[in-house]
Amino acid sequence: MKTNAARILDHAGISYGIRTYDFDESDLSARTAAEKLGLPVESVFKTLVAQNDRKEIVLACIPADTELDLKALGSVSGGKKADLVPIPDLQKLTGYLRGGCSPLGTKKPYRLFIDEMCECHETISISAGLQGVQITIAPADLIAVSDATIAQITR
Repeated sequence: MKTNAARILDHAGISYGIRTYDFDESDLSARTAAEKLGLPVESVFKTLVAQNDRKEIVLACIPADTELDLKALGSVSGGKKADLVPIPDLQKLTGYLRGGCSPLGTKKPYRLFIDEMCECHETISISAGLQGVQITIAPADLIAVSDATIAQITR
């Protein structure tokens, strides 16, 4: 199964794995994805879309068992705070549906901030861009291909 995210990785020559699971529209959480895939919840990263107070759209990739610190994201992205974008705006901004938002292959390029906890894992799991489809990848490869900034953005 090739998604935009997988094509980007292929083009960059980056090794990754694809894993699928049965998803339920009523529970699209990264925590549930981890359970269904039999992965440690702290190694599954969810991608959230936010807007900082400078009106810039940014992506935050954080472990499934944490919460995004909106002040920290705002600060690291050059503002004072950030707010999550409304779910109805998600597809318009990224091209992805809730529960299938990948940090790679969005409609427009957005700056990506990945929580520093990614560096504690040999591989992490991120959305491949479709609900029920995950990519396993070395954090260093994700950082390199996305030009991501590593920061403490969770609490």
